[in-house]
Amino acid sequence: MDARAPRASPESNVSLMVILSLAVQIGLIAHVIKTGRSMIWILALAFLPLAGPLAYVVVEILPEAFGGRTARRARSSVGRMLDPDRDLRRAAAEVEVSGNVDARRRLADELCERGQFEQAAAVYQGGLNGIFEHDPALLLGLAQAQFGMRVFDAARATLERLRQHNSELNSSQAGLLYARTLEEQGALEEAEHAYAEAEGRLRYALLLKRRGKLEEARRMLKDLLDGAKLGPAHYRRAQARWLDLARREL
Repeated sequence: MDARAPRASPESNVSLMVILSLAVQIGLIAHVIKTGRSMIWILALAFLPLAGPLAYVVVEILPEAFGGRTARRARSSVGRMLDPDRDLRRAAAEVEVSGNVDARRRLADELCERGQFEQAAAVYQGGLNGIFEHDPALLLGLAQAQFGMRVFDAARATLERLRQHNSELNSSQAGLLYARTLEEQGALEEAEHAYAEAEGRLRYALLLKRRGKLEEARRMLKDLLDGAKLGPAHYRRAQARWLDLARREL
């Protein structure tokens, strides 16, 4: 007589997995309701039996349990995937409530990120009043939006206004955008000089680093690399040597 216990059938294993999955979904939905989280999660948990619970744990539960920068980044990334308009709505609400320049800049930056350059330009322009008439962050953002709209004359005028009223500003991002605007206008000789200025700023940053001014050097190197992203592909290829050097030094 065979005394061995009978093996569970494949059908019973599948049924057990389905029951466990449903239990997890119900438990997490109850957690959403109890903690007052977004109702979007209920839809995700109900209709995405694998991805929904995994995303909820990563976005909502792990950050609470462990905290830290990595958990916050994961939460932000998955949150944007599930609700891509969240940051835009939040920025628009801040402008509506406070109307302050920082809120306006965040909204315009978000619009620029989405390629909504005309709306972004209007928001940037709306902040250039009073003591913020020549604010460098707003002017640079406006120039980027105008460049995105391909109104290069306006972008050039905005960048020249930026330089005129913020003479202490030493921004590679602004410098490279100016060079690229000149190139788009066909002012190739001027564009060549403007592109060359960026290499000079790299050498200045390296000198600052040698003299122990590490934080100032780091800011300048980061600005150089951020600005290079605005340049055309042929510019990045031509300047690959010193861009790689900037990355290594940063």
